Amino acid sequence: MADKEKKVTQDSKVDKATTDESKAAEKVAKAAKGNKKSDKPNFFARAGKTTKKFFKDFKGETKKIVWPDAKTVLKNTGIVLIVVAIVTLVVLAIDSGLSAGVKGLKNLALGEETTVEETTDAHDHDHDHEGDEAEETTEAKNDSEEVTTAADAEETTAEDKAETTAEAEE
Repeated sequence: MADKEKKVTQDSKVDKATTDESKAAEKVAKAAKGNKKSDKPNFFARAGKTTKKFFKDFKGETKKIVWPDAKTVLKNTGIVLIVVAIVTLVVLAIDSGLSAGVKGLKNLALGEETTVEETTDAHDHDHDHEGDEAEETTEAKNDSEEVTTAADAEETTAEDKAETTAEAEE
């Protein structure tokens, strides 16, 4: 048993020595890292080198550019103008359609409000009758304009028929 105890004691001493060595190695590594920071050039020196590299790379990239000839430029310009015109027409059509829809809804809403107002006025008997004569005169004018317009339309239709008949006889 004594041999076993001696062996265990020796193993623990070896483990302890290995641990001490690894700690020492870590300290050396930390010290080396600290020295590397001082070996770096300062910010302005690094910025200068980076800027020089950027412009050198930039110059190299600009040499790789292939410029198109005049024919290709004109062709591409024409294509762009045609596409812009088509998109403009599409947007105009959509805008006109939406505007017409909004106006239709607005007229529909205003038509309902007028109906409500007329209904309210018809049921309201306490209002002044002084403006009734002016309203009746305006309504009479509107009715006479409608009759005149209808009469003009009938005359125009009759004239057209007469001309058509005269042309057919010739």
